[in-house]
Amino acid sequence: MKQRIITILTTLAAVMGFTLTAHAQHVFGVKGGWGASTARFYPKQEMRMMWGGYTGGVTWRHYTAERFVGAVGADIEFMKRGYSYYPYFSSENPETKALRYTRHINSVLVPIVWQPHFYLADFRLRVYIDLAVTFAYNISSTYVNELQGTAGVYNFKLVRDNRWNYGLAGGGGVAYLAGRNEFSIGARYYFGYGDILRNTNKYAGNATDGPENPFATTPRRSPIDNIYLTIGYGYRVGKASEFAAFERMRESRARRAEKRRADAERKAAKEAAAAASPQRAALQTAKTK
Repeated sequence: MKQRIITILTTLAAVMGFTLTAHAQHVFGVKGGWGASTARFYPKQEMRMMWGGYTGGVTWRHYTAERFVGAVGADIEFMKRGYSYYPYFSSENPETKALRYTRHINSVLVPIVWQPHFYLADFRLRVYIDLAVTFAYNISSTYVNELQGTAGVYNFKLVRDNRWNYGLAGGGGVAYLAGRNEFSIGARYYFGYGDILRNTNKYAGNATDGPENPFATTPRRSPIDNIYLTIGYGYRVGKASEFAAFERMRESRARRAEKRRADAERKAAKEAAAAASPQRAALQTAKTK
């Protein structure tokens, strides 16, 4: 897994190096959104998607006007995520069937982003794909344990909990460019690789834990996944010459469109002249007779 992350980071660095050599612009912005999260435990446990999470933070993008090269950048975002665990969901007793353990986790995420994109509407709409490597730090956490009727602050233990996580993310969106302003809407799915709990080989003290730990045996795998819909605002900074690249591309597109129109008119005129020639010849013959 470490080798895979190194390969992805190397690829992103190469893309960034190529992008920095082209006409480019920096975009600094803010974003916020709403979504859901869950955990993937192994051995498999009965889980449900937990809605009501939110995210917000600052963004930086460095992108060019060239098609498909796209943008590179990074985000720093605060995210509320977690999971809902139903230990007795398969029970026949309706009173215990719906009991759940819910944990909310407040995290800081740093996605390193690559956004391949293309432009529409005279370079005023930017449609992009979101690809990222993510790193997270879990700041704090709370829990609600309906099995024991308790709730409170989840106290992290170094031997039991992982505060640091990592993963991959993917999604897409569209941005509207208005001068130096950029308004965007997008969606991103965060696929966790790092576990939030240390596995049974590293921690086996569940029997002595309090109600904050509902597991009789610590799961061997426990990554968290998130999906969020966000809206954002960005401000493009840079020299006037960098913005002129977009204007030159608009002018070039307009010239090509005008040339295609003129060529079509000339072709139509030639076809009309060719069609009229036999008729004129026939009229001239009739007059001579």
